[in-house]
Amino acid sequence: MSITATTMEPVRPSIVSEPAPESTAEFEIRPSRGWIAIDFKELLHYRELLYFLTWRDVKVRYKQTTLGFAWAIIQPLMSVLIFTVIFGSLAGFDSKVPDELKARHIPYTLFSYAGVLPWMLFAVGVGSGGNSLVSQQNLLTKVYFPRLFVPASIIGAALVDTLISLGVFFTLMIGYRLAPHSQLVLPSWQLIFLPFLLLLTSLAGMGMAFTFSSLTVSYRDFRFLIPFMVSTWQYVSPVGYPIHSINYPWINWLLPLNPMYGIINGFRSALLGQHWDIGALLMSIVEVAAVLTFGMYYFKRTERRFADIA
Repeated sequence: MSITATTMEPVRPSIVSEPAPESTAEFEIRPSRGWIAIDFKELLHYRELLYFLTWRDVKVRYKQTTLGFAWAIIQPLMSVLIFTVIFGSLAGFDSKVPDELKARHIPYTLFSYAGVLPWMLFAVGVGSGGNSLVSQQNLLTKVYFPRLFVPASIIGAALVDTLISLGVFFTLMIGYRLAPHSQLVLPSWQLIFLPFLLLLTSLAGMGMAFTFSSLTVSYRDFRFLIPFMVSTWQYVSPVGYPIHSINYPWINWLLPLNPMYGIINGFRSALLGQHWDIGALLMSIVEVAAVLTFGMYYFKRTERRFADIA
């Protein structure tokens, strides 16, 4: 009897391929429309980037210059010299300094310098900040970061120059104080309001920088319009002349509509002890808040097109 060995192979289950169910969900990505909310949490998260962009702007501004940071001293001094010669001597505004400042023997040089300080901070924000996106267009297309930091860093760098100029102002004040037969009085306790005024001026320049930088990306004509606007704006602001020297009542009524009117008067009040124009300062605060809010939201609305048209 012979036994035949047989091999048994395991039975493999057959794999039956079933058709995948048809997907019914569809996704379509569209750009958001209308006004976009400001993500303040994101801005806070990237706050260190704002510091590095500001420090970069400070270094780039004086890179490969012979005098370096001395330009932060020379520029306001040259402006004060021009105002002193043109407005002070030729136009005779040195004799029209407010009586409260004449009683303290405050010279026209310091009077004009107190107006130049906030104006230069604001002018750099409008001028350089308005062209910041166009001048740094390569940065916009390479990596994502809050684009609001680009104009804001310009204001931060200008604030550093303003602090240096403030040191020069106090040096001049001490120099006038030590001069023979001088009765100049040093700043009073009102100087404690100076940080608030610096912040208000920075926010005013920031709001204008947000607005003009957005417009410059979309409409390149604004690159040529901004310098003209800054020059005109300077002469409608009481930078180098006392406001009471204007003998036209309708101009005195229109001037408070300029946000820099109350700010410049506030600087003179804090630095020189001039009478506070509370109404003009409150109007400037409201105008700066409106300009800053509009600038930020308009910036966010147009930000979606920056990488395409920058």
